[in-house]
Amino acid sequence: MNHLVPRRPVLDLTAVHKVYGHGEAEVRALDGVDLRVEHGDYVAIMGASGSGKSTLMNIIGCLDVATSGRYLLDGIDVRRLEERQLSLVRNRKIGFVFQSFNLIARTTAQRNVELPLAYAGVRAAERARRASAALARVDLAERATHVPSELSGGQQQRVAVARAIVTDPVLLLADEPTGALDSHSTAYVLALFDDLAMSGRTLVVITHEDEVAHHAKRIIRMSDGRIVSDTRQVDVDQPPPRWQAAQTDAQHRAEADVR
Repeated sequence: MNHLVPRRPVLDLTAVHKVYGHGEAEVRALDGVDLRVEHGDYVAIMGASGSGKSTLMNIIGCLDVATSGRYLLDGIDVRRLEERQLSLVRNRKIGFVFQSFNLIARTTAQRNVELPLAYAGVRAAERARRASAALARVDLAERATHVPSELSGGQQQRVAVARAIVTDPVLLLADEPTGALDSHSTAYVLALFDDLAMSGRTLVVITHEDEVAHHAKRIIRMSDGRIVSDTRQVDVDQPPPRWQAAQTDAQHRAEADVR
C-alpha cells in the first residue's frame, strides 16, 4: 500500500538567536525564536520597531545568519552554507518583494523581471517567455517595455511581484509591501497576494499594518526578539480570510452591472 509522505515545511526555525555586540553593548535582536511554516500558508509577521521582525525577515531571507539555533529552508540547513551557496538558495528558493520596489531604473519591466532568471543561468528565450508570463500574471503584460519612471507606484510593485514569482520559488517574502502605496494600489496588491495564496504559494509578509495582516491565514506578533502571539485565522488549506469577501464583492458588482 502506498502512503502519502508529508511535505517538509518551507520554514523550520528552532531556538534561533541573533546577537549583536558584546558585553554591555550586547543586543539580542532574536531571543529563541521557534517558527514553522507549511507549504501553502500565508503568514503576517507584525511588531513595533525593534521587535525583531526585520531581523527575522533577514534570516528567513538568507540575508543574514543566526548566531545560534537551526534554520531549515525547504529542508536545507542554511547555517551550513557558504556565501556563494546562500546566494544560490536565495535566487532559487525565495522571491523578494520590498517596500521600495528595488527595480533597476533604466531597465524595462520585462528586463527587471528577467533578472533573477539571468542570474540563474536561464537562456534568453526561456527568460523572455517566463518573464512575459509573470507580467501577465500581475496584469501588466501591456507595460512590459516601460521603465519604472513610466509606471505608477502600484504598477512598480506589481512588476516587483512578477520578478519575485518568475523563478517559481518555494517562498514569497515581502517586507512592508504596501508601505509606499496609496489605498487603491494597496488593495490591488493585497488582492494579488490573496490570489497567489489561492494558487498554493507560500507567503510571509512583514508588516505593521493591521489591514495587511488581516489578509493572512496566520498572524504572528513579535516583541523584544520573541514571538509573543501566533494566531491562526484560517487553516492552511483554506482560502485567505479576505479572498472570499473579495469574490463576493466582485460578484455583486457584476450583478449590479447586469441590472
